[in-house]
Amino acid sequence: MLINYSEHIDKLNDFRKGKVQKAYALGNKEFDAAFRLVKGHLCFILGHNNVGKTHFTFYLMLLYAIKHNIKFLIFSSENEPYSLIRKLIEMREQKPINQIEESDYEESKEFVDRHFKFVDTNRQYTYKELLHLASNIKEAWEYDVLLIDPINSLRKDLRNTNGYEYNYEQLTEIRIFCKKYNIATWICCHAVTEALRRKHPTNHPNFPNQPIPPGSGDSEGGAVNSNRADEMICLHRYIYSPDAWMYTRMYVLKVKEINLGFKPTSFERPLLFKSTANNVGFEIGGINLVNIRKKKQLTIENNTTENSREA
Repeated sequence: MLINYSEHIDKLNDFRKGKVQKAYALGNKEFDAAFRLVKGHLCFILGHNNVGKTHFTFYLMLLYAIKHNIKFLIFSSENEPYSLIRKLIEMREQKPINQIEESDYEESKEFVDRHFKFVDTNRQYTYKELLHLASNIKEAWEYDVLLIDPINSLRKDLRNTNGYEYNYEQLTEIRIFCKKYNIATWICCHAVTEALRRKHPTNHPNFPNQPIPPGSGDSEGGAVNSNRADEMICLHRYIYSPDAWMYTRMYVLKVKEINLGFKPTSFERPLLFKSTANNVGFEIGGINLVNIRKKKQLTIENNTTENSREA
C-alpha cells in the first residue's frame, strides 16, 4: 500500500501558507519555548524513582486542561485513583483537601471528572489490550491525551520474540495509535539502575555525591524509547539536598519537530519549578500558572460587580 501523495502535498501547501500543526502553549514564554503539547505525538517522561514524576506530570496535565480544555485518559498502575483525583483537586484549588471550601471542592470535583478518566488497574494489560481499550473509550468519550504511567507495568507477551524486538513493536504500535486517532500519548518511564548509581563527584560545588539526571539512553528499554519518541523530557530533583529538594528540574531532551516553536533545553539551564506550600503545585520564575486562572476569574467577577453597582 502506498501513501496518498496528494494528501501529503496538501500538508506541504498548508505549511507554505504558515498553517502548521497546533502545538498547545501555556502562555509562559520560558516554558513554551521548551515544551508544548502536540496531538498525535508520542512523548516520554523519564526520571529516577522518588523524584515526583507522576506528581509533576499531573500538574502539567491540569494546566493544559485549564488552559485548553484538554481531556486525558489515564492508565496509572502505581497510584490509587482517589489519590490522583485528590492531587488534581488540590492543585486546582492550591490548597490541601481539608482546607478547600465545599463549593470550590464540588466545582473542582466536576472539573476533574470532565477532563480526566481513569482506567481500572485491578488487572494487568498488555499494550495491545490497553490500546484496544483506549480505542473503544475514544468512541464513547472524546479525549486528547493517553497517559501510560509507567510503561514497564504493562504485561509483556514475549512469545515468539525477545524483549528488544517487543519494545520496538510496542512503541511502533503506540505511534500508529497516536496518528490514527490524533491522540498524544505521554509515557512515564523509570531510569535503569546503572543511571541511579552515577553521582556527581565529591568536589561538585552544589550537589556532591548526589545522583545526576539520567539521559535519553538511560530509560528502561534503552535508546529505543528516545528513537521512537517525538518529545522526551527528564524530570529530576535533588532529594538529598537541604535546600534544592523542593525544585523540580525539567530537561527537554528531544523535540523532533522544532518548527512547531519549541526546542530542547540545555543541561546547564533546565526549566526550574519550585514546589509551592503544602506541595499543591509549582512556580516557574516565581509565577504560579494555576493562580493566573484564579486571578483572571476574580478580576472578571469584580468588574461585573462594579458595573452592576454603577448601573
